[in-house]
Amino acid sequence: MSEMMTGAEMVVRALQDQGVEHLFGYPGGAVLPIYDALFHQEKVKHVLVRHEQGAVHAAEGYARSSGKVGCVLVTSGPGATNAVTGLTDALLDSIPVVVITGQVPTHLIGSDAFQECDTVGITRSCTKHNYLVKSIADLPRILHEAFYVAANGRPGPVVVDVPKDIQFAKGEYTRPRDNQHKTYRPVVKGDMDKIRAAVDLIAKAKKPVFYTGGGVVNSGPHASALLRELARLTGYPVTSTLMGLGAFPAADRQWLGMLGMHGTYEANLAMHDCDVMINIGARFDDRITGRLDAFSPRSKKIHVDIDPSSINKNVKIDIGIIGDCAHVLEDMVRVWRETSPQVDKAALKSWWEEIDGWRARNSLGYKGSSEIIKPQYAIQRLYELTKDRDTYITTEVGQHQMWAAQYFHFQEPNRWMTSGGLGTMGYGLPAAIGVQMKHPKSLVIDIAGEASILMNMQEMSTAVQYRLPVKIFILNNEYMGMVRQWQELLHGGRYSESYSASLPDFVKLAEAYGGHGIRCSNPADLDDAIREMIDTPKPVIFDCLVAKEENCFPMIPSGKAHNEMILNDFEGDTGEIIDAKGKQLV
Repeated sequence: MSEMMTGAEMVVRALQDQGVEHLFGYPGGAVLPIYDALFHQEKVKHVLVRHEQGAVHAAEGYARSSGKVGCVLVTSGPGATNAVTGLTDALLDSIPVVVITGQVPTHLIGSDAFQECDTVGITRSCTKHNYLVKSIADLPRILHEAFYVAANGRPGPVVVDVPKDIQFAKGEYTRPRDNQHKTYRPVVKGDMDKIRAAVDLIAKAKKPVFYTGGGVVNSGPHASALLRELARLTGYPVTSTLMGLGAFPAADRQWLGMLGMHGTYEANLAMHDCDVMINIGARFDDRITGRLDAFSPRSKKIHVDIDPSSINKNVKIDIGIIGDCAHVLEDMVRVWRETSPQVDKAALKSWWEEIDGWRARNSLGYKGSSEIIKPQYAIQRLYELTKDRDTYITTEVGQHQMWAAQYFHFQEPNRWMTSGGLGTMGYGLPAAIGVQMKHPKSLVIDIAGEASILMNMQEMSTAVQYRLPVKIFILNNEYMGMVRQWQELLHGGRYSESYSASLPDFVKLAEAYGGHGIRCSNPADLDDAIREMIDTPKPVIFDCLVAKEENCFPMIPSGKAHNEMILNDFEGDTGEIIDAKGKQLV
């Protein structure tokens, strides 16, 4: 049944019909008709951010933690251009987001009108798809189609650019029975012949490894459960990209830890020396592969990915399976159970013994201190004091992000929100706001650096306005830590512009926003301070003063291979050495 309504009313009705509960946005002249339509309803709750970049990151956090499409509304011109960083972030990390932008009236497009920009042109390279609505008759179809495109296949951001005269125009609104795109019909079921060939190759492996990525998480909880089942059936080791953390439980003995530039010694050497690699939902990113001509040189490679363009894009594949991770894993498990292949148990035992030898290197070990808080220790204590709670973690970008990935042990998917592909400083706080809006009773913590947090600190005001008790846990070393580390190791210790001078008093800053501030510099006081942060029923900025020049290891230098890692060197140390789980070794 169709109804007559304005374009602005169509936008709001489409959001309601898609089950949208929260809309992150910032008003402006080109979207005022839509904001007026929002005023007359109560189903969709608008969340007023302080910057449009923050709106998209909040929508990303909302989407990642819930599996739903995140939604954004911004005005034309600077409103749209401010959203570009968030759009690019969502594209690279495969996050489903629909961004509705205002545009000048159609007769003014191309005239350099006030707050006009070529939104479709600007966002073409940083969206999965985008639309410029030229007719009120097309608006209902486009709005619903946008949600389909964002959520199906490899998820990603979609922009719908709506001129102001289209918002005022009246037309018929009908919710389409089928909101699929006419030509975009992604394949979700994998080719069964290739799946059987993959299972046969997996069964014959002597030194196998499962290499898993964000695609497993994006595919939903069932995919994670199937991954765990397949790992149990085979007994094979599992590693993960930064984006895939939580798809396989970190407490499991088959877990090798994170892979890549700051991955564990055992994960990277297993990838380098394996004879069969089973890539499920990862895209062979350069931070994972290192030097391509030396990447896993002796392995047969299986790649499962819903995006056909990812197959053979960066690394030559032996068996490429196009399909959704959950569907392909389900078929792999079924074929494995039906055929009951005989794994070479002696070879697998020898492979695990080799892996255990690498594990004994304790690549995540660090020298402890009773005088200053080591950043690794701070993350370990944060994990121990929150692991039994309903906890979600977001991060900014830098050393603190890698330490969080290494020392916060994720047991479930959708609990870890970080900027992987784009590496966006300023991501964590607005993302935490999005997570907290969706999960109001959960503990949401943004693990931050003192430099990154200042990128979108204005969103603290959003957190206070909506009474969102997000916790900002700053590892404050007074440096742009990862930049300083690279300058130390690769540029002769010339710290060009990487020192964070003129930092604010974060405790006073929290209080200025109406939140709560905590500062801690003594390891003996850390647990009590973390408990205070957790128990405070309002936004908190925790200024954790940590060792200033601590480096994040292990590390594969740029352009090097997995077997060319830089590790912590404890030779000659007389103090206690702490392992990845916080246990004293020496």
